[in-house]
Order: sequence, then C-alpha cells, then structure tokens
Amino acid sequence: MKFPTAALLACAITVANASPTPQRRASPQGIDISHYQGTVNFNTVKANGLSFVYIKATEGTSYTDPDFSSHYTGATNAGLIRGGYHFAHPDESSGATQAKFFLAHGGGWSGDGITLPGALDIEYNPSGAECYGLSASAMVSWIKDFSNTYHSSTGVYPVIYTTTDWWTTCTGNSAAFASTNPLWIARYASSIGTLPAGWSYTTFWQYADSGPNPGDQDEFNGSLDGLKKLALG
Repeated sequence: MKFPTAALLACAITVANASPTPQRRASPQGIDISHYQGTVNFNTVKANGLSFVYIKATEGTSYTDPDFSSHYTGATNAGLIRGGYHFAHPDESSGATQAKFFLAHGGGWSGDGITLPGALDIEYNPSGAECYGLSASAMVSWIKDFSNTYHSSTGVYPVIYTTTDWWTTCTGNSAAFASTNPLWIARYASSIGTLPAGWSYTTFWQYADSGPNPGDQDEFNGSLDGLKKLALG
C-alpha cells in the first residue's frame, strides 16, 4: 500500500519515523506487495523466516493488479499463508459493488488453512479529497456495505487496513467494526500507538514501508498457530 506524499505529510505525527531500522521480531512476520515490487522470489522470502503475504488484487471497480496471479501462485508454492487485498475508492461505486469485484478477481476466501481473509485497504485518497467526498456517516455505511457483502459470500469478515489518523478523520472514529473485523493498522514507528475506537488490539501491524524483504513489512499479533487459525476462519 502506497500513501500519497501529501497525506503522509498531513499525518506526520501518526506515521512518524517512517522506515525504522528493522528489528528481529518474535511474532510471525510477513509482507504486503503489489505490482510495484515486480518479480518476487518467494522461496527466498520463506527462507528469510516470513510466514505470510498480502497481495494486491483489485482497486475500485475497474483495476486488477497485473501481477496478482503470479504473486499468489508463487506465495502458495513457497508455502506461505497468503491473501488478497482491495484498495477502496468509495467515491466510485458502492461498497457492495467493490466487494463483488474483489471477490471475482482474487479476493475470495476458503477455510483451507493457508488463505487469509481478504483485506479492505481503506485509507488516504491518492488523487483527491482525503475522505473521498463522503461524510463520516456515509463512509461508515460504505464500509459496512463492503464488509457485509464480503461476509455474505465467504462467511468471514474482511480485515480492515487503515491508519488511526485516517479512520478518526473519515469515519468519526467509528467503533462499529471492532467486534467483527480484524484490524490491520499502519504505523511506521517503534510502537503501534493509539488504535481506532473499539479495537483493543490489532491483528496485523504494518510497521515499515521497506526492509529486508520486498514491499511493506508486517507483523501478526500472535503465534504462528494463531495465524493459521485466522486462515481457517
């Protein structure tokens, strides 16, 4: 996930100290990638001790990542737990429409123990108003529409990827999703910091936008068994 420069400057406090020096971590480590990373040697990623990867599948209702299939297949063959993510454009179409597009182009889920629930990447608008022109209540409704549509199709709720700054600004710091949707928080610092309302913990933490492995650097909050249980639903 790539933040636009202006948005990063606007939330400097929240995502301060970008790209800290990577540290050895005990919890399962992973990455998230898109076509920006090009060809990825997933066997090397696996040998480096990583356990999971989120791969960009779709954006809005018309874009499919050209490297999704090769990335997904490569991660699978290397024995990584993997899942897809969708970059939301709430100004383009309904949450249900985008969820269906995501599901039709790689965002599905099955309880096979190696597929993570699809992730909704809901964050700074890369090409316009920060909140996509939606009020806080309209944004919450849009996310519910996406989330409920995904759940109806798969039986699991999507992971929500965001920053506390964006969530507070654009949803009014809604606590409506904490009991259903796993949280994936982005904060490039030495600690996670304050979480959005309702969530007492984050399931994933994107702690750096670069590091020893391709893409953004992520951590699962728990054990490897816990990560596998998430993949089982």
